[in-house]
Amino acid sequence: MQLLHSKILGQGRPLLILHGFLGMSDNWKTLGNQFAKDGFEVHLIDQRNHGKSFHSVDFDYTFLAKDVEHYLDHYSLGSAIILGHSMGGKTAMQFACDHPHRVTKLLVADIAPKEYPPHHQHILDALALLNFNEITSRAQADQELAKHLPEFGIRQFLLKNLYWIEKEKLGLRFNLDVLKNSMDAIGENIGSIQSYTGSTLFLRGDKSEYILQNDYPQITKHFPKASIESVVNAGHWLHAENPKDFYLKAIDFLNR
Repeated sequence: MQLLHSKILGQGRPLLILHGFLGMSDNWKTLGNQFAKDGFEVHLIDQRNHGKSFHSVDFDYTFLAKDVEHYLDHYSLGSAIILGHSMGGKTAMQFACDHPHRVTKLLVADIAPKEYPPHHQHILDALALLNFNEITSRAQADQELAKHLPEFGIRQFLLKNLYWIEKEKLGLRFNLDVLKNSMDAIGENIGSIQSYTGSTLFLRGDKSEYILQNDYPQITKHFPKASIESVVNAGHWLHAENPKDFYLKAIDFLNR
């Protein structure tokens, strides 16, 4: 079984951080450094088909959770705190329900244990139009994406995945072909019917609609000790839009 790529920061209680769809571990570097300074051994992980981790046609939350299990085994970590955002939050929830004894605390960022209809297709379509036989710079890639994605922040998020495959040849780190064909799997609810009875915090952006009031019963069904708090002035990317408040709420929960 292949091992997920990661960057490990600091020493102390192990904390695994799982990024969201089309993201990568580097998205969490700033917050990861803060957690490391506050006494955690932070594992910034690239999930399969993302970042520098391996590519595979097998892609659903069962596989993603098994990747986490293998990662813990590889580093001889009996258990760890798991923090996941969006798609990474569903991976974290799946893993916690499947292996509750291996999760000391669970922190889920702006996602609920429910099915979400596919809603990233326009982004994937725009990415698929990038012709790296002609594009030779980040600025040029941005110009092409801007024809279809006017939101500057979304384009900058996506372009973090640009890298040099070889001299004068750019590419994207995530496995676009597999991800385009996995939209239903990404939107699915976690597959477990089990529950995680450990300490759990759900953080939602107060401007986000990913976690709604009527989702609370489903959350507490799987996570009976869950508390749900809002990060102000933040949407779905709450950790990037209001990192200060996100961190304060997260570190307070982790240190209880």
